[in-house]
Amino acid sequence: MTMTQRLYMAKGEEDPFVLAGTGGVTLGEARTNHEGRQAILLLRGNEDASEFIALVATMGITITETLHQPGHEDPRGFFGKGRLQDVADELSTRTRNHPWSGVDLVLLHTNGTPRQLVGVSDAVKVEVWDRVRLLLALFTSHAASIEARTQVRIARLQSDRTVLRELANQSTTGERAGYGGGGITALQASIDNINRELTHLRKRQQKHAGAQSERRRQRSRSGAMTVGLAGYTNAGKSSLFLNLSGKEVLVQDKLFSTLETTLGRMEASPRVLLADTIGFIDHLPSATLDAFRATLAEALEADLLLILADVSDDPVELERKLFTSRQEVFTRFYGEEIDEEFPWQNDASSLKHHVMTVLTKVDQASQQHVEEAIATVSALGLPEPYIVSSHSGEGMQELKDAILFHLFGPQVNLLLLPASEQNPRGIEGYVSDVYDAGLVTDSERLEDGLISMTVWIHEQALARLIAHSKGRIEVK
Repeated sequence: MTMTQRLYMAKGEEDPFVLAGTGGVTLGEARTNHEGRQAILLLRGNEDASEFIALVATMGITITETLHQPGHEDPRGFFGKGRLQDVADELSTRTRNHPWSGVDLVLLHTNGTPRQLVGVSDAVKVEVWDRVRLLLALFTSHAASIEARTQVRIARLQSDRTVLRELANQSTTGERAGYGGGGITALQASIDNINRELTHLRKRQQKHAGAQSERRRQRSRSGAMTVGLAGYTNAGKSSLFLNLSGKEVLVQDKLFSTLETTLGRMEASPRVLLADTIGFIDHLPSATLDAFRATLAEALEADLLLILADVSDDPVELERKLFTSRQEVFTRFYGEEIDEEFPWQNDASSLKHHVMTVLTKVDQASQQHVEEAIATVSALGLPEPYIVSSHSGEGMQELKDAILFHLFGPQVNLLLLPASEQNPRGIEGYVSDVYDAGLVTDSERLEDGLISMTVWIHEQALARLIAHSKGRIEVK
């Protein structure tokens, strides 16, 4: 972010106080297209920046140069004072032929504190993003629905407010130029505006969350079951959703290509819904993720949750991503402690939350990768994984059968009896009832007008079906 002026200009001047790169505190809507921008990246210690660089590339931003400084972060300027001044001098004196001539962005590989963000911005005089601001800019670029845009705006404004408060804390005491009644400064007015907008946006979000919750209750009352897809970003959730449902969703080899919930029916099953939602990522602050809580609830409050991971990742990456997913689901969302006595270590049938582990993209992995991934899943105490490929179809039928078995138990064989004087309703009507109540996998017309059907069906739905048939439907 860039604080273009530390002296706050009075209202009415052409260029009022601007806090750039933080969601447009005074400029209105945030910039959504960053394609073609150039940046320099500042690194400390021995941090692995590969995921950060991938996020930057997703937005079409080019990292012109990566600068590294050993040691721990400086609490004021991320880099040490002397090294940061060198960067600032280089930026301020660059010419047209300088390698940094097109640079208008400085990236910090950290979740920067407000003090660090203000300090670096004051020094370099160009826009500054830390890891959180990079993610928020990415979210803003990908937010397509009103729901997603509301969530992203809340997260951005919360982030902006911390920086504005830091600026207010650093401001000199005494007489200051400002505007508004009672000597309200531009900073204070901006903070007040943010607070008012946040109140409005949260009311809108609560209304949407309430509507979502009511729709879930209605689906549950109708007998529909929901399967949620969760996991680290780019784990293959949208591809799996497409394979299971046949519904078109955005499938891209990019981080955070999905920000809002997509609902669809499991293919050929009128009673099983799928929910694809935003992916997880390491070290995302609680306040930022909480803005997406309503979206996550659609998947995480499902009858069955699939935790996905990319089996082609190397073991260290896979462990990190699965650990993050497990923490986000159970610690942050469900509010449970994970320890050696975590329920998965005991009887799986006693689980409070119904969970399956799915390792995707097996078509891109070697056998050694697969074996190491299975060992990693076991070491984290997660359920034994299903290994699949959404593109080649490998393992998909086994996964579909496992999902249905988990939701409904074993398949049921039904015998439908022909019409009688006591119950003259046509047998085809009862066939239709069976199709409406469950997932039919086989149907055969027998002698004497009988029909045999094999179906995945919930116990309660089966009981209702038999009761309403008045003896015309029997379990074989």
